[in-house]
Amino acid sequence: MQTLFYFILAIGILVAFHEFGHFWVARKVGVKVLRFSVGFGPIVWSHQKAPDTTEYALSAIPLGGYVKMVDEREGPVEKKDLPYAFNRQPLWARFAIVLAGPLFNLILAVFLYWCVFIMGETGIRPVLGSIEPNTLAAQAGFKEGEEILAVNESTTPTWTEAITAIVTSAIDSDQEISIQVETPDGERQIRALKIPESASQDPKILYKKLGLTPWSPKIKPVIDKVLPDGAAARAGLKPGDFLISADNIPLIEWMQWVEYVRDHPGKAINLEIERDGVRLHLTITPEIVETKEGQVGKIGAGVKIPENLRESMVVEYSLAPLPALAAAVKKTYEFSSATLKMLGKMLVGKASVENLSGPISIAQYAGQSAEMGLTPFLKFLALVSVSLGVINLLPVPVLDGGHLMFYLIEAIKGSPVSERAQAFFQQIGMALLLLLMGLAIMLDIERLFQ
Repeated sequence: MQTLFYFILAIGILVAFHEFGHFWVARKVGVKVLRFSVGFGPIVWSHQKAPDTTEYALSAIPLGGYVKMVDEREGPVEKKDLPYAFNRQPLWARFAIVLAGPLFNLILAVFLYWCVFIMGETGIRPVLGSIEPNTLAAQAGFKEGEEILAVNESTTPTWTEAITAIVTSAIDSDQEISIQVETPDGERQIRALKIPESASQDPKILYKKLGLTPWSPKIKPVIDKVLPDGAAARAGLKPGDFLISADNIPLIEWMQWVEYVRDHPGKAINLEIERDGVRLHLTITPEIVETKEGQVGKIGAGVKIPENLRESMVVEYSLAPLPALAAAVKKTYEFSSATLKMLGKMLVGKASVENLSGPISIAQYAGQSAEMGLTPFLKFLALVSVSLGVINLLPVPVLDGGHLMFYLIEAIKGSPVSERAQAFFQQIGMALLLLLMGLAIMLDIERLFQ
């Protein structure tokens, strides 16, 4: 229910802003708007000040919206309303009204990113962990302990920002990605990362071949928190317990213990610990947890992290209003460009359709980002707003970009495209759009069972 709520909230915000663009410009150029609706289908709520004013409505299907304007092509128009009909407006006015929807989505993205940069964000420093041999990172010369400072001259203060910048840049697989790093000795160097086209086609393949992982400090296996009713609590583990060995295997650091627990779901482990200077022997049976990779073990206990380590790895950053605006515009441009390039690659078969996300995936991302906090949710909204704006600008009939294409043809030939031709191409566009939506939903369902 929480996922569904945030999905509807996200779609409602994005659709409302998109349709408000059409509505606002239509009113500014003198077109009469009959109805402004968020959602399709039956109207569940509406408000209208007077019979001759705009009706504001919420409709049952929250996957879109519409602005209904006075238009002779859609039915009879009263004589007094003819000057305010959409179809009687000059070409520039019709073009502006249609363009406003996608443009407002891009403006919304800039605003959301601006808010994110001003509010600031807390993240993990982009320090590299061990580099596996025969990966793209190893070929580029990356080494454990190096910190990524910038990707293609864009500052990357956190691990998320760094990886996002690299993946976005990877779409241009024919160009090297310039990555500035700082070595453990404090020396700044440039690494040139080349992404082969075969890796850039699919995000799963890219992450695997990239070989970049965050640095994981070796923390002593000391228990900090024990969840009630968990396997650790039932076995008698307490905060402060130092783990010495598991099944007579010495435990050097915490991740060794985590991996051992994961590999022994439902199996008893003989554990030796030290508590208050006294060695004790316990038996613990990890709970069985089902994951996409299969069954794993879980005990319900956390590690004690040294405070100085936490402070050294966590970074907080924010920008002043004007630099934040410049950064927001740049971020919106980068994601818009990346979206167009990825769509182009999918169209010619050079990128996997796995890059498509349908309503199920978007709903999951909405719920997950909202659980993480306001800033991740705003970043999610901005990214989807960019996608919505760019996709609607594609020259596909039934989309805003298709109408803009017809208007450009009208400007060139000096007369409107015939209604018959428009209807024909709109049917083709609708068929293509339905096929694309069907494919995205199928991929969503497939991901659910992976």
